[in-house]
Amino acid sequence: MAKGEIVKSVVGYLVGEIVDNPDQVTIDIVEEGDDEIVAEVRCAKPDMGRVIGRRGRVARAIRTLAQAAGEEEGLTASVEFVD
Repeated sequence: MAKGEIVKSVVGYLVGEIVDNPDQVTIDIVEEGDDEIVAEVRCAKPDMGRVIGRRGRVARAIRTLAQAAGEEEGLTASVEFVD
């Protein structure tokens, strides 16, 4: 299994359920170090507001779940939302 695969699937599922255009969601896993990864989330412009949420609440929840998924793999995981 590739590094960050659990994080990618968890974040992909969550974001895919939130947006109107799940076919336009892409998640790239970038390795920042030996045990640190960043999940870069890209989606359609109109959906970005839904993914971030009011005052960033949805984004914070996604980041929390990504961290928990990363711990399953022994990794430190973070999420960035890219325009």
